[in-house]
Order: sequence, then structure tokens, then C-alpha cells
Amino acid sequence: MALDGMMLHHVINELKTTALGARVYQIYQPNKDEIIFMLRTQQGNKRLLISTRANSPRVHFTEYSVENPKTPPMLCMLMRKRLGGGKLTDIRQTGLDRVMSMDFDCVNELGDKVVITVVVEIMGKYSNVILVDENGVIIDALKRVDLTMSSQRLVLPNIKYQYPPRQDKLNILLTPAEKTVERLESFPGEKALNKAILGSVEGISPLICRELEYRALGGRAGTNRDMSEAERLNLINELKKLSDEVLTSAGTPLMLYRNGDVRPFETSFTEISQYGTAASSKRLESFSELLDKYYIERDSADRMRVKAADLSRVLTNLVHRTTNKINIQRRELEQCADREQLRIRGDLIQANLYRIEKGSESVKVENYYDENCTEIEIKLNPALTPAQNAQKYYKDYNKAKNAAKILAVQIEKAEQELIYFDSLKDELSRVTSEKELSQIRLEFEEQGYIKRPRSANKKTAKLAPLEYITSDGLRVLVGRNNRQNDELTLKTANNRDLWFHTKDIPGSHTILVTEGSEAPDSSILEAARIAAYHSKAKDSTNVPVDFTLVKHVSKPNGSKPGMVIFTNNRTLYVDPSLPNGE
Repeated sequence: MALDGMMLHHVINELKTTALGARVYQIYQPNKDEIIFMLRTQQGNKRLLISTRANSPRVHFTEYSVENPKTPPMLCMLMRKRLGGGKLTDIRQTGLDRVMSMDFDCVNELGDKVVITVVVEIMGKYSNVILVDENGVIIDALKRVDLTMSSQRLVLPNIKYQYPPRQDKLNILLTPAEKTVERLESFPGEKALNKAILGSVEGISPLICRELEYRALGGRAGTNRDMSEAERLNLINELKKLSDEVLTSAGTPLMLYRNGDVRPFETSFTEISQYGTAASSKRLESFSELLDKYYIERDSADRMRVKAADLSRVLTNLVHRTTNKINIQRRELEQCADREQLRIRGDLIQANLYRIEKGSESVKVENYYDENCTEIEIKLNPALTPAQNAQKYYKDYNKAKNAAKILAVQIEKAEQELIYFDSLKDELSRVTSEKELSQIRLEFEEQGYIKRPRSANKKTAKLAPLEYITSDGLRVLVGRNNRQNDELTLKTANNRDLWFHTKDIPGSHTILVTEGSEAPDSSILEAARIAAYHSKAKDSTNVPVDFTLVKHVSKPNGSKPGMVIFTNNRTLYVDPSLPNGE
């Protein structure tokens, strides 16, 4: 679920317990959506993540480290200057709104003590991090908002900070449950009860609204106008319980899983019963751990997708351009299909030179290539002699014949290039780190698809292939990109090792290291599943995977990175997976 005001209340209580009195010793900005504060607390160094990503805005401690750009963004350097060494003295939340303010005692350039506030607004795509001085004036913001973006509320340096407009909703920490129910009953129109709660109560998520409805109405779907007296009392009691739970920050960090699914689909601070036996929950140690584990995998993919956006655009343009070129060449090849008629016309003119007068625009002759010797009319150029007209047809025939050969080669080459582009697209979809992305960017540069910046370092860090261990203890090596695929297959692997690749599907080269022995069938099956997992067919089932000895794999001269040919192969159909549920 989205980080609502009630969950934020629990997170803030957790942050206060650990971080009040902490010192800022470093600040990072990994990307345009995230800020990381490195805090030195009494419980050790902590990493506080603030994310304004549209689909996962949040704030919490994180255990995961992310790669930072070599040159910090301007806002990051400003924050380091203004907040470096600052002491965190207070963390506040207004009501149950999704706005958190952190006060830092800092020292300015003149050596005077000042209070600087970091305001974190968690509001979906409008989420923001705003630096405010002790006079309430904005120093700067992660996302500046000018008049072209909003006429209601500006977020720009040197203007007064304005709190986001408050909604006309009730704070259940301050409002008696009976009053809240009265508001629900008077909600405009007849609405589903959970919708009425969502529109009337501050800081509550749709998940909790549905849970209140489920508990109050005993599982039936009802509205704000059709509650019985018993159901009304149930709702009052549930609101009181929820209020006490939030007020005392007594909630439990829970991860919710659908039965049979290893990935969580929701988080909660209170027990969720609306899914019955179709889902289960897992308790975690802290709300930071809860949010960290829930979002890290999805955010990692989003983060790399943003960083790879420029390469994706280049690739999309290349595919579009190559596809158009193939279509044009195929049309030209179709036009060359009638080239034999040009040769026949040349032969017929040559055989009838004595009958053709110079200056004629056409001639009718018997077509001795036709079994019925039908008469055909051949157009002539009156400016040419009959012999020259014949030579013109022969010349056009040879031109079309040569063009057909060239076009066939060019179309095949372009189609191979499309297959290569598909492999690059698959690489970009599976990249997980800045180093991997740098290797792919280098491949783009080497193939001439993008220019290498003059300031770029010619040396790039060499990455080791991914490695797994089968249940029989054999190593499985997987290439991270096309360049590494070539090195892994053609240089690293032994001739007696087994090579795997998804059949006619972009994916990584996968090597089962046999150490010269015959590999067990179980390891071969596991290696095939790993190869399927590291391919475009990762989310499919019954994926075909070819495998053969490495000695039967070779690379044609002049072929693109990662492109090989192989023989003596067999095919397995497997479901993609990693060993031991990795």
C-alpha cells in the first residue's frame, strides 16, 4: 500500500527513538528522486532514505547501499554545505498528514547557530524534499515548482514555504469515533463504506478503509447509509482501536503475501483479515525494515530504468530506423523480381533488329520464350537505335540482378541487426547496477551507436560473470551482457563444459562448469532453468533452452557481440528459476 499518514506516524516514532540527537556526516543524492542522509547515532551509523519516486514515496532507514554519481548534483552539494555536521533535534508530523519535518541545529558560514528544516512531502507524484531556513524561507527543493507547473503553490528558492493545502478530513486522534461515524453517515451521496471512510478520515489508506469495513460489517459490502445499529457500534469500536493503535504507535510491521506467491503485495501496521485464507502475513522487526524490503527490488529496477533511459531511446530509434530500411529494401527486391522480363525483351529486340525501324516507339514481335509464341509489344526509346534499345534492356536486367543480390545480403544483415538490438534490449531490462550499465554503454559506443564522451574514462571496471551453485555442487556462470557472453563462452569456458542458451529468445550465455566430467542430469536441468531465468522469457513457462558442449560453439567473423553459432545441440523445456530460491 502507499505510505499513508498512519504508517508515517509509526515510522516517525521509530525514527525519533533512534535518530534524535544524531549528527549528519554525509549526504548523497543517487538520482533525481532520492536523498540519503548518513547519520551518526548512539546506536551506530544509520542511512536515512528519502524517496520522492512517484510510485513509492517514503522515508525510512535503509540497509541497502546504492551507487552514487561521480559528481554530486547541485542540490546534494548545497545540502552538504548547509546541513553537514548538523544535529537532528526534532521530527514532526502535522496531524496525520503525509508531511514530515526534520529540524537540524547547524552552523552557518559566519559561525552562527541556525535551525534548518528538511520538509518531506509524501504525496505521490507531487512528493518533494524542501530545505527551509529558520525564517520559513525556502533555500531549495528537490523538485522546484514554478508558475508553469502550479498557480496555487510555488516551491522556489527565496520565497516563503507554504504548507500543502489541508483536506477537509477528520483526524481520528483528535476526533471521537462517534463524531467520525456521524461524518461518514452525512457524507455526500451513498457510497461504499470504505470509500466514505477514505473521503472523511485523514491519513488513512484504501487498505485500512477496506479492513474497517470488513470488520464492522462482518465481511459484507455495505454503504455509509445502510449500517445497522450493531454494525454502527462495531465501526465505532474499530475506529477507537485504530486510534489507540496509531496514537501509541503500537502497530506491528506486517508484510502481506498471497498464498503461493513469494513476493509481498501489501504492507500494514495492523492485522489484516479481509483476505481470509487467500493471504498470509509476516512480521518484521521494524517499519524501516518493512518498507526497505518491500520497495528495494521494485525501486532497484526503476532506478536502473531511469539511468538507462537514454540508451533505451537510442535503441528504440535504431529499431525503428532499421525496420523502415528493411521494408524499403523488400519493396525494391520485389521490383527486381520481374528482371527476367527485361532480359527476354532484350533478346527479342536483338532477334528482330531487321524488322525495327530507327525512331520507333514500340515493336510487336513473337515471344519465342512462350510455348504458344504469343505476340507481345515492347516499348522502345525512339532516340536510340534498335541495337541500343536491346543493350538498354540488358543493362537494366544486369542492374536489377545485381541489386537483388545486394538487397538480399543487406536485408539479411539488417534482420541480424534487429536480433542483436533485441539482445541489447534484453540486457537493459535486466541490468541491476551502474557497473553493468557502464559495460552496456561501452558496447553501444564500440558498435558506433552512440559517441564516447571525450571526458569519459577509457578504462571501465571489469565485472565477473554471475555465479550459481547447483544442488550437485557444480558452478554455473552467466554472462551479464553481450561482451561478457563472448568472453565467457570463447575464452573462459573449457571445451568440455556445457553451454546453454534460450532457443531463438534473447538471453545470456550460461556455462555449466563440468571440470571435464560428465554432468548429472539434475545439474543440466538446473543450468537450463538458470539460462531461462536470465533471458527475455524470464516470466514465461515451458521455455526451450538449447545446450551443447562449448567446443561446438563458434563465432562467425564480423558478427555482433554475443552472436554465435552452435551444433550438436539438444533442447530442454523448463520453467525459469534460480537454485535454492535465490
